[in-house]
Formats: sequence, C-alpha cells, structure tokens
Amino acid sequence: MFSDRSLSTNVLRQLRSVVGDENVRTDPGVLEAYARDATPLFHAYPQAVVEPDDAPQIAEIVRIAVEHRLPVIPRGSGSNLCAATSAQQGGIVLTTARMRRIEEIAPAELLARVQPGVTTAALAKAAGEHGLFYPPDPGSHTVSTIGGNIATCAGGLRGLKYGVTRDYVLGLTAVLGTGEIVATGGRLWKDVAGYDLTRLLTGSEGTLGIITEATVALLPVPATMGTGLAYFADLAAAGHAVTEIIARGVVPATLEFLDRRCMDAVDAYAHLGLHATAGAMLLFGDDGGDDQVAASLARMRQACLDSGALSVEIGGVAEAESLLAARRCTLPALSRLGSLTILEDASVPRPRLAEMVARIDDIARRHDVVIATFGHAGDGNLHPTCVLPSAEDTEAVARAERAFGEIFRTAIALGGTITGEHGVGAAKLPYLAERLGPEQTALLRRIKSAFDPAGILNPGKLGS
Repeated sequence: MFSDRSLSTNVLRQLRSVVGDENVRTDPGVLEAYARDATPLFHAYPQAVVEPDDAPQIAEIVRIAVEHRLPVIPRGSGSNLCAATSAQQGGIVLTTARMRRIEEIAPAELLARVQPGVTTAALAKAAGEHGLFYPPDPGSHTVSTIGGNIATCAGGLRGLKYGVTRDYVLGLTAVLGTGEIVATGGRLWKDVAGYDLTRLLTGSEGTLGIITEATVALLPVPATMGTGLAYFADLAAAGHAVTEIIARGVVPATLEFLDRRCMDAVDAYAHLGLHATAGAMLLFGDDGGDDQVAASLARMRQACLDSGALSVEIGGVAEAESLLAARRCTLPALSRLGSLTILEDASVPRPRLAEMVARIDDIARRHDVVIATFGHAGDGNLHPTCVLPSAEDTEAVARAERAFGEIFRTAIALGGTITGEHGVGAAKLPYLAERLGPEQTALLRRIKSAFDPAGILNPGKLGS
C-alpha cells in the first residue's frame, strides 16, 4: 500500500524542475477537484496534480515516481464511469489537459495523429473538414479525450456497424512504468510484426503505460443518414425485432433501446412527444449512399412490424440528428429524478438481451431500488441506471450496490460480461476475477509486472 502523506519538498522540487512550478499543483481546491471522476461514490485525494506537455516530461515524472514509490494515475477529462482515474492510494494524478494538439490529419492515408488530451468532438470536427470522420462515438464525446477513450476502449452508439475504439487505433506512443518511451504500431492498417502491443495498451486503463500520442484511422463521411423509431408493448418484442433485423442481413449504424422509465425521463427532459403507453422503444438507423440507407430503413421497418411493433416512424437527416441527441440525453434526463445517479454497463449475447432486462427488473424489485435500462441493442450492451434520493442514504446505496453485484453475476451467467464499454477501474475490480477466472487473472498480473515492475501505474485497477 502506498503512503497518503503529503509529498516531500524534495519530490515537489524534482517534479517542478520537469514541468515548471505552475504545472505542479498541491493546493486543496485542485486536489479536491481531482479527488473524483464521473463515477459516483468514489472519492480519494491525490497528493499532487501534475500537467506535463510531452512524452519526455512524462517519462521523467515516471522515473521520479519509481524512485520515490509514488503512484501515478493518468487522467484525461475524468468523464469515465468506472473510477478508472480515482487516486485510491494517493500519489500523482498526471493530467493530459495540456496535451491537446492535433498533430496531423492525413486524408490520403485515412488517419490522424493526436495528443491524448484532444477531445473526441475536436477530432471529429477536424476530420470533418477533410470529408472524414472518426467512428467511435462515446456518449461523452464532447468532453472525453482520445487518450481516455483508448485507455478504456470506449464504445458508443455506432459500435455495431463500425466497432469500438480498439478497431481504429493504428499506433501509440506510450511511457511505460519504467520510464521507457515506446512506439507501437504506426501508420499502417496492416502490420503483424511482433505482439500486438497497441491492442494490449488499448483498454489497459493506464496500468501498463501512459499514452502520449495516438495514430487513429478515419473513414470517409457517409453520403447520408436516416433513422427510424419503433414502439413495442414490451422489451421482449423489441428484442425479437433486433434479432429479426440482424437475421435479414442488415447491420445498422444505430440500434438503441430505451425502457419505459427511460422514455418517460427523456420525454420530460426533451419534450419529444414519445408514445405514452409503449413499454419499450427501439431507435434504428443507417448511413451510406441514398439507396442503401433507404433499403436498410425499409427492411428494418418491416422487421419491427413483423415483430409486433405498435408503430414505426421513419425520418430523414434532421430527424435522425434530433433522435440521436435525445438518446444521448438519457443519462442527464434520468439524473433529474434524484440527487445520486449510478450508471453501469454490462453486456450479454444479443439473443439474451430481453431476458437480461427482465432479470434486471426482477433484481431491482427484490432489492427495492429503481433501475431504468437503456443501451445498445445491436451488440447486447445494457446500461442499467439506478436513481437514488441521496448519497447520504447509506441503506439505499447498499441495496443498489447489492443489486448491481447481482446484475453483473447474472450477465456472466448468461454468457456476457461485467462491462462492455465503460471499463473496470476501481468500481468493478471486485468482479473481475469472477469474469476472467484465476488463470487469466494471474496472467494479467504477470503482464502488469512486465510493463510496470514497480507497480506505480494506476495501482488498484487492472492487474493489481
């Protein structure tokens, strides 16, 4: 266990000699701001916040940390929902806030080089100026950083058709726990020389290395997009429609679901006039050429009707953007229902989606908590969300935690996993061994030791 005492004058002097006095912060207000990320119920103070602006500075900070046995917690915008950037054992929060340069957009190679502090939205905007787009689309895209997206292998609304973050990371520069700077992968879409260290670093949550630059793949912007909205009596019928859509050879760009509680919250928040009595809603869409999109939407509409949809509506580009914006507002809409909102994620095989939601509803009833569920129907990724009156209601919080523990174990029993896109962090570490088993868990620790022999990088997370 690392010490939580204040850093010595000598350590602070060494850190300031690397990044400058103004970029080493120990004042209480700053430490308070970095004592939490977007994950509720996790609160742990770092001993210092350090803001480097390049890889050599980060390498030197890591070497200082190794010398003094100090944890280093890499952090982007802190928008993660698994306590991945919580300083559970004190130490240095190393923020990439100053590292936000887009180094290059290369249209001829369909790629971009960026520093880790670049937001997803900023990359999307820069790529769009060249007629390109970056497919990974996390709900927090306006604030989340590329470095953070890579560290947690973020997903998003386009995951079924386009994949997730790992599918677009071509190369990384990272600082290991030894202070070494390594460059993995590169500018090539095809490169099988050696172990795939780029994939290994992607999703490692800052426990193996600190990302200092990323080369990511881009795609041409689709010619058009379209979206449909189908209402069902219950989620079982919506789940059947999802199966039918995939069985008919359609791979949608968007296939999202909301249960009744989510629909009510979103409608109260965004005033969309959603169906007043339907038990579930399915948002589907596609992008590409005009004829392709029209054909896809028609096939998805018919699949929904054949699955018992109460009604189906098809919209154009403007309606698609409006509906996608509404889907993104599900979390803030639910957050208005109480002062504490716990958003989780779990994934199950697509055919088990409706069963998993029914199990979640049963678990919520037995533990006497309110849980609304929405998520990515196309890839079986659910976001059960518990709204509580207050974090001070310790009994209700305990009931919610027991409910989520049962939800994670249910997902595993159904052939699924404890997290599809949010990551493990400190929040889900207690369930990781149950998901992976003892052999994989031991292998994670050996990999961690190879990259970070002193164990300073984000301790208390993966591989710890």
